[in-house]
Amino acid sequence: MMGATRGEFALQSFSEEPGLRGLFLVLFLLLFLGSLAGNTLIVTAISLHPGLHTPMYFFLTNLAILDMVCTATVLPKLLENLAVKGGTISYQGCMTQLFFLTWFLGAELLLLTVMAYDRYVAICRPLHYSSRMGRPVCALLAGSVWAVSAVSTSVHTGLMTRLTFCGPNQIQHFLCEVPTLLLLSCSPTTLNNVMIVVADVYFGVANFLLTVASYGCILASILRMRSATGKQRAFSTCSSHLLAVTLYYSTVIYTYILPGSGSSLENGKVVAVLYTAVSPTLNPLIYSLRNKDVKVALRKVFSRIQ
Repeated sequence: MMGATRGEFALQSFSEEPGLRGLFLVLFLLLFLGSLAGNTLIVTAISLHPGLHTPMYFFLTNLAILDMVCTATVLPKLLENLAVKGGTISYQGCMTQLFFLTWFLGAELLLLTVMAYDRYVAICRPLHYSSRMGRPVCALLAGSVWAVSAVSTSVHTGLMTRLTFCGPNQIQHFLCEVPTLLLLSCSPTTLNNVMIVVADVYFGVANFLLTVASYGCILASILRMRSATGKQRAFSTCSSHLLAVTLYYSTVIYTYILPGSGSSLENGKVVAVLYTAVSPTLNPLIYSLRNKDVKVALRKVFSRIQ
């Protein structure tokens, strides 16, 4: 039995096959480096290009930062476990990873909703955009995203530290997440489960519905446009965000709103890789390849480097 101040957890490796472990080690290392490089380029390009100092790109900068820190929270330990065929993580290390991972995942869900609202105001209420999305409002929205998620993860982590965990303390995952840790608890987890439901409703369901509602209004507004150029421009600015939203929500909902056991736990490893490694790596590509302004800014960054 492990108390709240001592002991360690055993983490599963992503793969038990020696040949595949080497392959996954290289793959995840490339994803890690790709995420850091891609998102750093996005932040640098937006920071150095005055034309991108707008609400949409301000929120995109926050998204890039979230993607970088989320990847850095998970992948280094995953790479270590692949190199040594599984491994252990201290109790304090597990709680730390749990805190930051839950914080960043929740903040990203909130941020995607804020970004959808930004596009809604820009397309459906263009005459009010400058007043509704001024710098003070954007700063308040971004700060609230980080703060609200920080409060939520503090509650979840605090409740987790109250639990007692029984041996063999083998986490059926390669990272520390709330659903998998609760399976190891010897203590009652009723309050934890209640708070999970509350968080799921708020971060998952409510924000998903708000995002869908925003894009429903955006789509209706686009269809009413008479100008083909206006329609194309509106679709271009929204399609990247909608693709990122779809990828992110589908993976997080699978993990936190539809948790399971048995074979679904194995599937959960793949899904966790999608939202902690693949999505953060693809987001810079999604937002840059479909955005002319970002392409121009990135070319200027590369020209300065050369």
